[in-house]
Amino acid sequence: FKDSFSFPLDAGRMFIDQRPILGHSKTVRGLLFSVVLTGLAAYLVGMEARTGFYIAFFAMLGDLFSSFIKRRLNKPPSSMAPGLDQVPEALFPLLYCMSVFKLEWGQVFLIILLFIVIELFLSKILYIIGIRKRPY
Repeated sequence: FKDSFSFPLDAGRMFIDQRPILGHSKTVRGLLFSVVLTGLAAYLVGMEARTGFYIAFFAMLGDLFSSFIKRRLNKPPSSMAPGLDQVPEALFPLLYCMSVFKLEWGQVFLIILLFIVIELFLSKILYIIGIRKRPY
């Protein structure tokens, strides 16, 4: 699967500012794997697969939003942008989850904070064991 669907979601196109829309690291493969595997994981833990699909879709939408903003700020793909890298990726699916799981804003805020802390910690661990290319 390494090369399957490994082409960029933005097809290498530039935005009106002549910068990439998303960048080469946002691929069709990443989007597909995320949505399919999260749907499967949701099903395996007793949730509707559709709920998992939606959660992954909105998380990826948040990630793509972050990438779009980072390109506008002239940050290279995979560069670190604390907060911007985590908040949309957590917030977008949580907005969906508010209705599905009856979450309140305080819970959403707490989950976002936990997501930021856990993501930064796990990124360092995944870097140390050789899974990630960067420690963030």
